[in-house]
Amino acid sequence: MSANYLKKNWRQQINMQRQSTDTSGAYSTLLIIWFALLVSQLLFLVLVYFIRPGLLSLDLSRPLLNESAVAIIVIAGLAVTDLILSFVMRRRYLDQAIGERNVGMVATALIVGCALSESVSLFGLLLAFAFNYPYFWLLSALGIVGTVLHFPQKANVEAASFRPQM
Repeated sequence: MSANYLKKNWRQQINMQRQSTDTSGAYSTLLIIWFALLVSQLLFLVLVYFIRPGLLSLDLSRPLLNESAVAIIVIAGLAVTDLILSFVMRRRYLDQAIGERNVGMVATALIVGCALSESVSLFGLLLAFAFNYPYFWLLSALGIVGTVLHFPQKANVEAASFRPQM
Protein backbone atom coordinates (compact mmCIF):
# COMPACT_ATOMS: atom_id res chain seq x y z
CA MET A 1 0.00 0.00 0.00
CA SER A 2 1.26 3.40 -0.86
CA ALA A 3 1.61 6.26 1.54
CA ASN A 4 -0.83 8.36 -0.54
CA TYR A 5 -3.49 5.66 -0.31
CA LEU A 6 -3.10 5.40 3.45
CA LYS A 7 -3.18 9.16 3.82
CA LYS A 8 -6.32 9.47 1.67
CA ASN A 9 -8.01 6.56 3.48
CA TRP A 10 -7.11 8.08 6.86
CA ARG A 11 -8.60 11.45 5.84
CA GLN A 12 -11.82 9.79 4.68
CA GLN A 13 -12.13 7.95 7.98
CA ILE A 14 -11.54 11.16 9.95
CA ASN A 15 -14.13 13.01 7.82
CA MET A 16 -16.68 10.23 8.28
CA GLN A 17 -16.05 10.17 12.03
CA ARG A 18 -16.35 13.96 12.26
CA GLN A 19 -19.55 13.91 10.21
CA SER A 20 -20.99 11.18 12.44
CA THR A 21 -20.17 13.20 15.56
CA ASP A 22 -21.60 16.37 14.04
CA THR A 23 -24.85 14.69 13.02
CA SER A 24 -25.33 13.06 16.44
CA GLY A 25 -24.79 16.39 18.16
CA ALA A 26 -27.18 18.15 15.79
CA TYR A 27 -29.74 15.39 16.22
CA SER A 28 -29.47 15.56 20.01
CA THR A 29 -30.07 19.29 19.85
CA LEU A 30 -33.15 18.76 17.69
CA LEU A 31 -34.50 16.22 20.17
CA ILE A 32 -34.07 18.69 23.04
CA ILE A 33 -35.81 21.47 21.09
CA TRP A 34 -38.66 19.15 20.11
CA PHE A 35 -39.13 17.91 23.66
CA ALA A 36 -39.18 21.45 25.06
CA LEU A 37 -41.82 22.50 22.54
CA LEU A 38 -43.91 19.44 23.36
CA VAL A 39 -43.72 20.07 27.11
CA SER A 40 -44.71 23.71 26.63
CA GLN A 41 -47.98 22.55 25.07
CA LEU A 42 -48.65 20.22 27.96
CA LEU A 43 -48.07 23.14 30.29
CA PHE A 44 -50.91 24.98 28.54
CA LEU A 45 -53.28 22.35 29.90
CA VAL A 46 -51.81 22.77 33.38
CA LEU A 47 -52.34 26.51 33.04
CA VAL A 48 -56.01 26.02 32.19
CA TYR A 49 -56.38 23.58 35.08
CA PHE A 50 -55.22 26.21 37.59
CA ILE A 51 -57.00 29.20 36.07
CA ARG A 52 -60.26 27.56 34.92
CA PRO A 53 -60.44 24.09 36.48
CA GLY A 54 -64.09 23.57 35.48
CA LEU A 55 -63.19 23.54 31.78
CA LEU A 56 -61.19 20.35 32.07
CA SER A 57 -64.13 18.30 33.29
CA LEU A 58 -65.16 15.98 30.50
CA ASP A 59 -68.88 16.59 30.09
CA LEU A 60 -69.90 15.47 26.62
CA SER A 61 -73.51 16.46 27.23
CA ARG A 62 -72.67 20.10 26.56
CA PRO A 63 -73.33 21.27 22.99
CA LEU A 64 -70.33 21.36 20.64
CA LEU A 65 -71.11 24.96 19.64
CA ASN A 66 -72.46 27.61 21.99
CA GLU A 67 -73.47 31.24 21.51
CA SER A 68 -69.99 31.99 20.11
CA ALA A 69 -70.37 29.47 17.28
CA VAL A 70 -69.03 31.74 14.54
CA ALA A 71 -65.90 32.65 16.50
CA ILE A 72 -65.32 29.01 17.44
CA ILE A 73 -65.63 27.86 13.83
CA VAL A 74 -63.31 30.62 12.56
CA ILE A 75 -60.69 29.90 15.22
CA ALA A 76 -60.91 26.14 14.63
CA GLY A 77 -60.53 26.75 10.89
CA LEU A 78 -57.43 28.87 11.49
CA ALA A 79 -56.04 26.18 13.76
CA VAL A 80 -56.50 23.42 11.18
CA THR A 81 -54.97 25.68 8.52
CA ASP A 82 -51.94 26.24 10.75
CA LEU A 83 -51.59 22.52 11.31
CA ILE A 84 -51.62 21.79 7.58
CA LEU A 85 -49.25 24.68 6.97
CA SER A 86 -46.86 23.28 9.59
CA PHE A 87 -46.32 20.13 7.53
CA VAL A 88 -46.05 22.01 4.24
CA MET A 89 -43.49 24.49 5.61
CA ARG A 90 -41.51 21.76 7.36
CA ARG A 91 -41.26 19.75 4.12
CA ARG A 92 -40.20 22.85 2.19
CA TYR A 93 -37.44 23.68 4.69
CA LEU A 94 -36.26 20.05 4.80
CA ASP A 95 -36.03 19.91 1.02
CA GLN A 96 -34.05 23.14 1.05
CA ALA A 97 -31.78 21.83 3.83
CA ILE A 98 -30.99 18.67 1.91
CA GLY A 99 -30.52 20.56 -1.35
CA GLU A 100 -28.14 23.09 0.20
CA ARG A 101 -26.52 20.58 2.58
CA ASN A 102 -27.40 22.84 5.50
CA VAL A 103 -28.00 21.10 8.83
CA GLY A 104 -29.10 24.38 10.41
CA MET A 105 -32.04 24.48 8.02
CA VAL A 106 -33.20 21.11 9.43
CA ALA A 107 -33.49 22.84 12.80
CA THR A 108 -35.42 25.65 11.14
CA ALA A 109 -37.80 23.08 9.64
CA LEU A 110 -38.37 21.52 13.06
CA ILE A 111 -38.91 24.82 14.82
CA VAL A 112 -41.29 26.21 12.18
CA GLY A 113 -43.29 22.97 12.09
CA CYS A 114 -43.54 22.73 15.87
CA ALA A 115 -44.29 26.44 16.29
CA LEU A 116 -47.19 26.24 13.86
CA SER A 117 -48.44 23.13 15.67
CA GLU A 118 -48.13 24.99 18.94
CA SER A 119 -50.25 27.80 17.53
CA VAL A 120 -53.06 25.24 17.27
CA SER A 121 -52.80 24.71 21.03
CA LEU A 122 -52.69 28.46 21.54
CA PHE A 123 -55.93 28.78 19.60
CA GLY A 124 -57.34 26.24 22.04
CA LEU A 125 -56.20 28.45 24.92
CA LEU A 126 -57.89 31.40 23.27
CA LEU A 127 -61.14 29.45 23.15
CA ALA A 128 -60.74 28.44 26.78
CA PHE A 129 -60.03 31.89 28.19
CA ALA A 130 -61.91 34.24 25.86
CA PHE A 131 -64.99 32.13 25.15
CA ASN A 132 -65.06 29.70 28.10
CA TYR A 133 -65.35 26.92 25.52
CA PRO A 134 -65.46 23.47 27.15
CA TYR A 135 -64.02 21.62 24.13
CA PHE A 136 -60.88 23.76 23.88
CA TRP A 137 -58.88 20.63 24.67
CA LEU A 138 -59.65 19.27 21.19
CA LEU A 139 -57.44 21.95 19.67
CA SER A 140 -54.83 21.43 22.37
CA ALA A 141 -54.79 17.72 21.62
CA LEU A 142 -54.56 18.43 17.90
CA GLY A 143 -51.57 20.71 18.50
CA ILE A 144 -49.86 18.09 20.66
CA VAL A 145 -50.44 15.39 18.03
CA GLY A 146 -49.02 17.74 15.39
CA THR A 147 -45.90 18.29 17.46
CA VAL A 148 -45.51 14.55 18.06
CA LEU A 149 -45.72 14.02 14.29
CA HIS A 150 -42.91 16.55 13.85
CA PHE A 151 -40.54 14.30 15.81
CA PRO A 152 -37.05 14.92 14.39
CA GLN A 153 -35.67 12.19 12.16
CA LYS A 154 -31.97 11.44 12.18
CA ALA A 155 -32.12 10.59 8.47
CA ASN A 156 -32.96 14.24 7.69
CA VAL A 157 -29.92 15.46 9.62
CA GLU A 158 -27.68 12.93 7.89
CA ALA A 159 -29.09 13.76 4.46
CA ALA A 160 -28.52 17.48 5.04
CA SER A 161 -24.97 16.95 6.28
CA PHE A 162 -23.89 14.36 3.68
CA ARG A 163 -20.85 15.45 1.70
CA PRO A 164 -19.75 13.25 -1.17
CA GLN A 165 -16.22 11.92 -0.67
CA MET A 166 -13.61 13.12 -3.12
